Order: sequence, then structure tokens, then C-alpha cells
Amino acid sequence: MLRIEDLRVNYGGIEAVKGIALEVPEKEIVALIGANGAGKSTVLRTIAGIVKPALGKIAFMDEEITALSPDRIVAKGITLVPEGRRVFPDLTVLENLKVGAFLRKDNLNQDIQWVYELFPRLKERSWQAAGTLSGGEQQMLAVGRALMSRPKLMMMDEPSLGLAPIIVQDIFNIIREINKLGVTILLIEQNANMALKTANTAYVLETGRISMKGTGKELLNNEEVKRAYLG
Repeated sequence: MLRIEDLRVNYGGIEAVKGIALEVPEKEIVALIGANGAGKSTVLRTIAGIVKPALGKIAFMDEEITALSPDRIVAKGITLVPEGRRVFPDLTVLENLKVGAFLRKDNLNQDIQWVYELFPRLKERSWQAAGTLSGGEQQMLAVGRALMSRPKLMMMDEPSLGLAPIIVQDIFNIIREINKLGVTILLIEQNANMALKTANTAYVLETGRISMKGTGKELLNNEEVKRAYLG
């Protein structure tokens, strides 16, 4: 579904991403793990069109999207759940969900109800300001907002960051549920243990380069990965 070839991204004079290649098969969960500063978020932001690459090719559904603007990339069916959730704190839960559908001109009611079925707590807090929600509820809202664009591919940047362990489990259950509904997922996650247990395929990114690839299970049992990322 998504194919990246020789992707290079510079920040000032620093090469943050150094010629990586990766593939995201349709309807799978693919995880990208690595230390802070490895370039993981930069990869997602480049796919989303927020950052422009110095070199390389990004293809989605066999169509090159490397030079497209972020809104056109969303229109193609790719959405990003950003690190830190980034909900609009002064808007209600419902208003935040509607923002996620800003490119759509059709009736949103069915999809809003679908998001409320996935996240009953959001339905209970429909008219509450998003800034008053707990961290876990804000993460659910960020995911629900992304689903409102009806994505084919959902990219998630550190969805468990700063959440209590019991909420982390909930978030990963939701990721699996969304994937079962046919949404392909590209996941960046510092909780490597949960990410590798969830992913069909996983990549390890080290200082801007892919150092390892395998199934989630293979990397979970890899001694090098255990030492570096699984404690």
C-alpha cells in the first residue's frame, strides 16, 4: 500500500533520515521502533507532507505522493495521529471530530456514531471541552478525529506516550480493532514491547537508518532488540 525508496530528509545541515526504504502492506500493522532522535517522527511527517524530503520517493497505492501538500495526502486516504495528541482544547469533543472531516462534504452523522461506538467515553463527553479530558480520553479523541477522514492508512506517532499502563492496553486494543475494520496502520512507538506484540511487520530505525526488519514476533525474540529496546 505504501512504499518508500531512498528517503532522505535534512533539518538545516543535518541529515535526519539517511536513505531509508520501507513498505507497508495493505491491512497490516507495521511498527517503526527506535530511540529518541532516531528520525521516526520525521518519517511520518514526511509521508504526511508536513516535511519535504531532500531525496527519495513515497508511493501510495502505486501513485507517487512525494510532492503533494498535506491536504491532498489526507484526501488520498492517509491520516496522521500526531505525537502529544494535539486536540483543540477549547473545542468540544464533537467539534474536534468534525475538524477531522474538514475535507468531506457529505453527512457526518453515521461516522460520528461509529466513533462513539468505538469510544463510548467520547459519547458521554460529547459537549465537553477537549482540554478538560484525561490524557487517555484525549488520545481516543485524536484517533477518533483521524478516523473521521475515512483513512485507508492511519499513521500513529507515540499513541501510548504519557499514559497509565492500563490505558496503554486500551489504546492497543483499539489499534487492533481499527485494523480489523480494514484500516492499515503505520505505528511509531517507544513502548517497543507492545508495538512488536501488535505489529505484523516491524522496522528498527537507528540514527536515520533502518538497521533491522522482521515480523513483530521475530524482533520481539531478537537478542539485540531485547538488549536495546526491551530492557
